[in-house]
Amino acid sequence: MSSSSDAESPGGSGRLLLDEPVPGVARLTISNPAKSGALDHAILDGFTRILPGLDARCVIITGQESSFSAGYDLDGLGESASAQEAEQLVAHPFMAALAAVEDYRFPTIAALNGYALGGGLELAISCDLRLAVSTIALAMPPGRLGLVYSHTGIRKFVDAIGAARTRELFLTGRRIDARTARAWGLVNALSEPDRLAADAVELAAELAANAPLAQIGNKRVIRELLEARSRLDPGTEQELLELRRACFASEDFREGVRAFVEKRPPRFTGR
Repeated sequence: MSSSSDAESPGGSGRLLLDEPVPGVARLTISNPAKSGALDHAILDGFTRILPGLDARCVIITGQESSFSAGYDLDGLGESASAQEAEQLVAHPFMAALAAVEDYRFPTIAALNGYALGGGLELAISCDLRLAVSTIALAMPPGRLGLVYSHTGIRKFVDAIGAARTRELFLTGRRIDARTARAWGLVNALSEPDRLAADAVELAAELAANAPLAQIGNKRVIRELLEARSRLDPGTEQELLELRRACFASEDFREGVRAFVEKRPPRFTGR
Protein backbone atom coordinates (compact mmCIF):
# COMPACT_ATOMS: atom_id res chain seq x y z
CA MET A 1 0.00 0.00 0.00
CA SER A 2 1.73 3.14 -1.17
CA SER A 3 0.19 5.95 -3.13
CA SER A 4 -0.87 9.58 -3.05
CA SER A 5 -3.93 11.54 -4.01
CA ASP A 6 -3.59 12.54 -7.65
CA ALA A 7 -6.31 15.20 -7.95
CA GLU A 8 -5.46 18.85 -7.64
CA SER A 9 -7.82 21.78 -7.38
CA PRO A 10 -7.01 25.00 -9.23
CA GLY A 11 -4.07 26.56 -7.42
CA GLY A 12 -3.87 23.57 -5.11
CA SER A 13 -0.47 22.31 -4.09
CA GLY A 14 -1.35 19.62 -1.58
CA ARG A 15 -1.40 15.84 -1.66
CA LEU A 16 -2.64 13.17 0.69
CA LEU A 17 -0.05 10.42 0.93
CA LEU A 18 -0.98 6.84 1.81
CA ASP A 19 1.28 4.13 3.20
CA GLU A 20 1.08 1.03 5.43
CA PRO A 21 3.60 1.32 8.30
CA VAL A 22 2.62 -2.11 9.69
CA PRO A 23 0.13 -4.72 8.48
CA GLY A 24 -3.47 -3.70 9.13
CA VAL A 25 -2.65 -0.02 9.66
CA ALA A 26 -3.00 2.70 7.01
CA ARG A 27 -1.37 6.10 7.40
CA LEU A 28 -2.59 9.23 5.61
CA THR A 29 -0.09 12.10 5.58
CA ILE A 30 -1.14 15.67 4.78
CA SER A 31 1.51 16.99 2.41
CA ASN A 32 1.36 20.71 1.67
CA PRO A 33 4.67 22.03 3.03
CA ALA A 34 4.47 25.36 1.21
CA LYS A 35 1.30 26.20 3.17
CA SER A 36 1.99 24.50 6.51
CA GLY A 37 -0.36 21.62 5.77
CA ALA A 38 -3.32 23.80 4.74
CA LEU A 39 -6.29 21.74 3.59
CA ASP A 40 -6.80 22.57 -0.08
CA HIS A 41 -9.30 20.82 -2.33
CA ALA A 42 -6.79 18.23 -3.50
CA ILE A 43 -6.20 17.07 0.08
CA LEU A 44 -9.88 17.20 1.05
CA ASP A 45 -10.86 15.26 -2.07
CA GLY A 46 -8.17 12.74 -1.16
CA PHE A 47 -9.92 11.94 2.13
CA THR A 48 -13.27 11.43 0.43
CA ARG A 49 -11.76 9.23 -2.27
CA ILE A 50 -9.21 7.16 -0.33
CA LEU A 51 -10.94 6.38 2.97
CA PRO A 52 -14.01 4.54 1.59
CA GLY A 53 -11.70 2.14 -0.26
CA LEU A 54 -9.55 1.18 2.72
CA ASP A 55 -9.96 -1.98 4.77
CA ALA A 56 -7.27 -1.21 7.37
CA ARG A 57 -8.22 -2.00 10.97
CA CYS A 58 -6.87 1.40 12.05
CA VAL A 59 -6.03 4.63 10.19
CA ILE A 60 -3.48 7.23 11.30
CA ILE A 61 -3.79 10.80 10.02
CA THR A 62 -0.69 12.96 10.40
CA GLY A 63 1.19 15.88 8.85
CA GLN A 64 4.68 16.75 7.66
CA GLU A 65 7.53 18.77 9.11
CA SER A 66 6.43 21.15 11.89
CA SER A 67 2.69 21.28 11.22
CA PHE A 68 -0.27 18.92 11.25
CA SER A 69 -2.49 21.40 9.43
CA ALA A 70 -2.85 25.18 9.45
CA GLY A 71 -6.54 24.72 8.63
CA TYR A 72 -8.63 25.27 5.54
CA ASP A 73 -6.70 26.84 2.65
CA LEU A 74 -8.25 30.32 2.30
CA ASP A 75 -5.96 31.48 -0.51
CA GLY A 76 -8.50 30.47 -3.16
CA LEU A 77 -11.18 32.70 -1.66
CA GLY A 78 -10.82 35.81 -3.79
CA GLU A 79 -12.55 39.16 -3.41
CA SER A 80 -14.85 38.39 -6.33
CA ALA A 81 -16.40 35.28 -4.77
CA SER A 82 -20.07 35.65 -3.86
CA ALA A 83 -21.43 34.57 -0.47
CA GLN A 84 -22.79 31.39 -2.04
CA GLU A 85 -19.46 30.66 -3.73
CA ALA A 86 -17.62 31.34 -0.48
CA GLU A 87 -19.85 28.87 1.36
CA GLN A 88 -19.36 26.27 -1.38
CA LEU A 89 -15.59 26.73 -1.30
CA VAL A 90 -15.23 26.66 2.46
CA ALA A 91 -17.96 24.39 3.75
CA HIS A 92 -18.80 21.62 1.33
CA PRO A 93 -15.50 19.93 0.39
CA PHE A 94 -14.40 20.26 4.01
CA MET A 95 -17.58 18.73 5.41
CA ALA A 96 -17.37 15.83 2.94
CA ALA A 97 -13.79 15.09 3.99
CA LEU A 98 -14.68 15.14 7.69
CA ALA A 99 -17.64 12.88 7.04
CA ALA A 100 -15.32 10.38 5.35
CA VAL A 101 -13.10 10.39 8.46
CA GLU A 102 -16.02 10.05 10.88
CA ASP A 103 -17.73 7.34 8.83
CA TYR A 104 -14.64 5.11 8.73
CA ARG A 105 -15.84 2.05 10.60
CA PHE A 106 -12.56 1.15 12.32
CA PRO A 107 -10.66 3.38 14.80
CA THR A 108 -8.83 6.47 13.59
CA ILE A 109 -5.90 8.28 15.23
CA ALA A 110 -4.74 11.84 14.67
CA ALA A 111 -0.98 12.04 15.22
CA LEU A 112 -0.40 15.75 15.71
CA ASN A 113 3.22 16.31 14.73
CA GLY A 114 2.90 20.09 14.93
CA TYR A 115 0.36 22.85 15.28
CA ALA A 116 -3.27 22.21 14.36
CA LEU A 117 -5.37 25.29 13.72
CA GLY A 118 -9.00 25.86 12.73
CA GLY A 119 -10.14 23.21 10.30
CA GLY A 120 -6.96 21.26 11.02
CA LEU A 121 -8.01 20.96 14.65
CA GLU A 122 -11.54 19.91 13.68
CA LEU A 123 -10.03 17.24 11.44
CA ALA A 124 -8.07 15.99 14.45
CA ILE A 125 -11.07 15.97 16.77
CA SER A 126 -13.05 14.07 14.13
CA CYS A 127 -10.69 11.14 14.77
CA ASP A 128 -11.33 8.72 17.62
CA LEU A 129 -8.02 9.32 19.42
CA ARG A 130 -5.35 12.02 19.32
CA LEU A 131 -1.64 11.86 20.07
CA ALA A 132 0.42 15.05 20.01
CA VAL A 133 4.00 16.18 20.31
CA SER A 134 4.82 17.98 23.53
CA THR A 135 5.64 21.17 21.61
CA ILE A 136 2.24 21.46 19.92
CA ALA A 137 0.04 24.56 19.69
CA LEU A 138 -3.69 24.31 19.00
CA ALA A 139 -6.23 27.02 18.22
CA MET A 140 -9.70 27.67 16.89
CA PRO A 141 -9.66 31.17 15.31
CA PRO A 142 -13.08 31.63 13.59
CA GLY A 143 -13.75 34.76 15.65
CA ARG A 144 -10.63 36.30 14.14
CA LEU A 145 -11.86 35.45 10.65
CA GLY A 146 -15.41 36.74 11.02
CA LEU A 147 -16.66 33.18 10.62
CA VAL A 148 -19.65 31.57 12.33
CA TYR A 149 -18.50 27.99 12.75
CA SER A 150 -20.78 25.08 11.88
CA HIS A 151 -22.93 23.78 14.73
CA THR A 152 -21.87 20.22 13.87
CA GLY A 153 -18.22 21.22 14.25
CA ILE A 154 -18.73 23.02 17.55
CA ARG A 155 -20.73 20.05 18.85
CA LYS A 156 -17.66 17.82 18.49
CA PHE A 157 -15.71 20.11 20.78
CA VAL A 158 -18.51 20.31 23.35
CA ASP A 159 -18.66 16.49 23.35
CA ALA A 160 -14.89 16.22 23.78
CA ILE A 161 -13.99 19.02 26.19
CA GLY A 162 -17.27 20.46 27.51
CA ALA A 163 -19.03 23.76 26.97
CA ALA A 164 -16.77 25.93 29.14
CA ARG A 165 -13.57 24.91 27.37
CA THR A 166 -15.27 25.14 23.98
CA ARG A 167 -16.28 28.72 24.74
CA GLU A 168 -12.72 29.55 25.75
CA LEU A 169 -11.30 27.94 22.62
CA PHE A 170 -13.71 29.55 20.13
CA LEU A 171 -14.42 32.93 21.69
CA THR A 172 -10.82 33.91 22.48
CA GLY A 173 -9.10 32.32 19.48
CA ARG A 174 -5.98 31.91 21.63
CA ARG A 175 -3.48 29.16 21.06
CA ILE A 176 -3.18 26.54 23.77
CA ASP A 177 -0.11 24.45 24.49
CA ALA A 178 0.30 20.70 24.77
CA ARG A 179 -0.05 20.54 28.55
CA THR A 180 -3.32 22.48 28.44
CA ALA A 181 -4.63 20.36 25.57
CA ARG A 182 -3.87 17.20 27.54
CA ALA A 183 -5.53 18.56 30.70
CA TRP A 184 -8.65 19.50 28.73
CA GLY A 185 -8.88 16.09 27.08
CA LEU A 186 -8.35 17.62 23.66
CA VAL A 187 -5.52 15.14 23.15
CA ASN A 188 -5.26 11.69 24.72
CA ALA A 189 -1.49 11.47 25.16
CA LEU A 190 1.71 13.38 24.49
CA SER A 191 4.91 12.19 22.83
CA GLU A 192 8.33 13.65 22.27
CA PRO A 193 8.81 14.83 18.68
CA ASP A 194 11.16 11.98 17.80
CA ARG A 195 8.75 9.41 19.25
CA LEU A 196 5.37 10.49 17.87
CA ALA A 197 5.39 8.46 14.67
CA ALA A 198 6.46 5.29 16.46
CA ASP A 199 4.00 5.83 19.31
CA ALA A 200 1.15 6.36 16.84
CA VAL A 201 2.00 3.18 14.93
CA GLU A 202 2.30 1.23 18.19
CA LEU A 203 -1.13 2.41 19.35
CA ALA A 204 -2.63 1.77 15.90
CA ALA A 205 -1.26 -1.78 15.87
CA GLU A 206 -2.79 -2.35 19.32
CA LEU A 207 -6.18 -1.13 18.11
CA ALA A 208 -5.94 -3.13 14.87
CA ALA A 209 -5.32 -6.32 16.85
CA ASN A 210 -8.61 -6.06 18.75
CA ALA A 211 -11.75 -7.90 17.65
CA PRO A 212 -12.99 -6.16 14.47
CA LEU A 213 -16.71 -6.62 15.12
CA ALA A 214 -16.29 -5.22 18.62
CA GLN A 215 -14.34 -2.22 17.34
CA ILE A 216 -16.95 -1.46 14.68
CA GLY A 217 -19.82 -1.95 17.11
CA ASN A 218 -18.40 0.04 20.01
CA LYS A 219 -17.43 2.93 17.75
CA ARG A 220 -20.96 2.99 16.33
CA VAL A 221 -22.60 2.88 19.78
CA ILE A 222 -20.50 5.81 21.04
CA ARG A 223 -21.30 7.88 17.96
CA GLU A 224 -25.03 7.23 18.09
CA LEU A 225 -25.24 8.04 21.80
CA LEU A 226 -23.46 11.36 21.28
CA GLU A 227 -25.62 12.29 18.30
CA ALA A 228 -28.85 11.38 20.09
CA ARG A 229 -27.90 13.53 23.07
CA SER A 230 -27.25 16.61 20.96
CA ARG A 231 -29.90 16.29 18.25
CA LEU A 232 -31.59 19.60 17.43
CA ASP A 233 -35.18 20.19 16.43
CA PRO A 234 -35.48 21.05 12.70
CA GLY A 235 -36.40 24.69 13.31
CA THR A 236 -33.40 25.39 15.52
CA GLU A 237 -31.04 23.59 13.17
CA GLN A 238 -32.30 25.64 10.23
CA GLU A 239 -31.80 28.83 12.24
CA LEU A 240 -28.18 27.88 12.96
CA LEU A 241 -27.57 27.05 9.30
CA GLU A 242 -28.91 30.45 8.26
CA LEU A 243 -26.73 32.15 10.88
CA ARG A 244 -23.67 30.50 9.35
CA ARG A 245 -24.72 31.29 5.78
CA ALA A 246 -25.20 34.95 6.66
CA CYS A 247 -21.62 35.27 7.86
CA PHE A 248 -20.32 34.43 4.38
CA ALA A 249 -22.07 37.55 3.03
CA SER A 250 -20.71 39.83 5.76
CA GLU A 251 -18.04 42.49 5.32
CA ASP A 252 -16.35 41.16 8.46
CA PHE A 253 -15.81 37.75 6.87
CA ARG A 254 -14.20 39.37 3.81
CA GLU A 255 -12.01 41.48 6.07
CA GLY A 256 -11.06 38.47 8.19
CA VAL A 257 -9.95 36.51 5.13
CA ARG A 258 -8.05 39.50 3.70
CA ALA A 259 -6.26 40.07 7.01
CA PHE A 260 -5.37 36.40 7.30
CA VAL A 261 -3.89 36.28 3.78
CA GLU A 262 -2.08 39.60 4.29
CA LYS A 263 -0.87 38.52 7.76
CA ARG A 264 -2.17 41.60 9.57
CA PRO A 265 -4.70 42.27 12.35
CA PRO A 266 -8.28 42.47 11.04
CA ARG A 267 -10.33 45.66 11.28
CA PHE A 268 -13.88 44.49 11.96
CA THR A 269 -16.89 46.81 11.66
CA GLY A 270 -19.75 44.53 12.71
CA ARG A 271 -21.28 44.51 9.24
